[in-house]
Amino acid sequence: MIRRSVGLRAIFVAVLATAAQVGRAEVRAQEQRTWNDPRALALMDRARAQRRSTIVDTSFYAYEADARGYVYFFFDRPDTEERNLIKADQIALRIYWEAPNQTHQVILGRRDKKVLPTNIRYHLDHLTVVQDDFGDRIRLGDGDEVAEVRHPAAPGSDAVYDFSLADSLSISYGGAGDEVRVYEMRVRPKDPAKPGFIGSVFLDRATAAIVRMSFTFTPSSYVDSNLDYIRISLDNSLWMGKYWLPYRQEVELRREIPQLDFLAGSIIRGRFEIGPYVFNPKLSPALFGGGRVTAVAPAQVDSFPFERGLFDDLDEEGLAPTPSLDAIRAEARRMLGERALSGLNPLRLHWSSFSDGIRYDRAEGLYVGAGLALRPDPDVELRVGGGYAFGLAQSTWGVEARGAPAAVTPVVQAYWDQMRDLGPFPGAAGVLRSFGAVVDGQDWIDPYFVRGVRLTLRGPRPDVGPSVTLRWERQESGRNVLGDVGVPPVRPVEEGILGAVELRTPFGVPLGGGADVRATVGRLVDRTFISVILQGRWQRDQPDQGWKLRVEAALGGASPRTPVQELFLLGGRGTVPGYGFRDFVGRGFWLARVEGTHPLLHPWVGLRTFAALGATALAGASLPATGWADAHDTGGVLAAVGAGLSFGWDVLRLDLARGLGHGGRWELIFSVDPRFRPWL
Repeated sequence: MIRRSVGLRAIFVAVLATAAQVGRAEVRAQEQRTWNDPRALALMDRARAQRRSTIVDTSFYAYEADARGYVYFFFDRPDTEERNLIKADQIALRIYWEAPNQTHQVILGRRDKKVLPTNIRYHLDHLTVVQDDFGDRIRLGDGDEVAEVRHPAAPGSDAVYDFSLADSLSISYGGAGDEVRVYEMRVRPKDPAKPGFIGSVFLDRATAAIVRMSFTFTPSSYVDSNLDYIRISLDNSLWMGKYWLPYRQEVELRREIPQLDFLAGSIIRGRFEIGPYVFNPKLSPALFGGGRVTAVAPAQVDSFPFERGLFDDLDEEGLAPTPSLDAIRAEARRMLGERALSGLNPLRLHWSSFSDGIRYDRAEGLYVGAGLALRPDPDVELRVGGGYAFGLAQSTWGVEARGAPAAVTPVVQAYWDQMRDLGPFPGAAGVLRSFGAVVDGQDWIDPYFVRGVRLTLRGPRPDVGPSVTLRWERQESGRNVLGDVGVPPVRPVEEGILGAVELRTPFGVPLGGGADVRATVGRLVDRTFISVILQGRWQRDQPDQGWKLRVEAALGGASPRTPVQELFLLGGRGTVPGYGFRDFVGRGFWLARVEGTHPLLHPWVGLRTFAALGATALAGASLPATGWADAHDTGGVLAAVGAGLSFGWDVLRLDLARGLGHGGRWELIFSVDPRFRPWL
């Protein structure tokens, strides 16, 4: 055990302050720009006049057009930005407009597919398009999400907003890739504490017509307390050489529980394309006499012949934010400076997983914990958590602070007596580990404890681009607090102060897969070591049919003096099932796994099959005499096959595996989809 270090706290505070200063430096640079200069205000006057001129243009009094769109609902984890699709909808619309300001939309077709269980019901405007750049007052979710935010080109908007003429540039519009010269006008509210628009309006240089709007809102704009943010991108295209009308629209809404920071949120993302247009058709007056949106008969809606597949847009675009939506966030931060953009409460309860709140294992006994998430500054996100392990009769705590998303985003962590697991592959989800420990003492973890500090420097998105992590920590062995009868022993680690530098780089691989390489250089007491691990994964899903195929491959190696806690472990669930849990160790290893799910009664029951191969090699490395007597390398290749059933959208799994080599056995495994392990 060691004393709390004043130097460690000083490092933590210094890095936290540096992160805030980096963000504020960006704000100060942005403030050098001129706001509300005469040229910018005159251009916005032209934009308002142009917006009104369409209403009184006698040569253009009506249009109708087709619109096709996709709406996705999914969960995300903001710490990793991993997104999991829950439901997909496809919409076909016929839209109408008649001067001076009458609009109507008809739902011609709609189909949807649940990939995971949900009872979500969308607001009507999530399933339709914006025909008039929102009018003079912006409303979303029928007023339940955003209500009465003044449009930046509405009459009197110069009393509400500041305007800055940012640049003159060319942007493309329409499917043919045509380009037009535009002015980018940045817009921010004069009072950021009030509801308002934050973003950019792109104006045609010749006419001052709105070509594009990319924006978000101030936090007070959100009526729904669950809203984290709303980001919108609207693109218009030029018709008849004169009229800018809707062409492409994107919107993304993110929600979280307002009282709880659980590192999980739900996102609705919609994307529509509009056109071609028919101008000045003869429209029936009855078309505009009822509601703004209607639908054809249900049988016609269900049987509409869509030109594209339900998941075609997802295959092309993926679930990650599009560049236009990502840019909105960055630009809004620069314009608002030190003010927060999220509509969520700045102080909330925090658990990063269910097991952070309560768990049971052989190294801690019963553990109960809680935490707080705080935004003391828009450029700093702070999470503080702790708990008490009753079996050890000791407390644990941790603090994490991260800077604002930027080219280099700092993340600082300090921790005291936190439990870690040996090896690169988790054995089971946290809830299942607790269940196993209660039933028979097997919790599928090899625990040890750490105290120290960690600094990670990464890009604005943790899943894209390289990251560097610096660690300084003391590592100590755990012990069995549940008793020795029928409980696996806790393997000791080599104790002492560890200093390490870790570089991680994700990259794409052929056939649509993803991979990352992680290299670590460290020194534990008097032993310097190097380790490298490369992991790749490929996944093919057919959500409309319910089958999945996943392939994983990994290999790694470490230098001869690598401490035992940095070696590679194979065997049992999580690696090659049908063998003793982590019976095989090495300073070199390779592993390959393939699994597939075929629907039997989709989505309730599926048939699973899987196979795994792997090997480890000690290559002269020695293991501690105590606690590691049963561990050895594989002396060849481990192989396993198995089959099982999946339940409820493949979330729960019951598998029977068989190890095929010497020492192989039958193993019954209850598990959950790996996508949901971090939450458990």
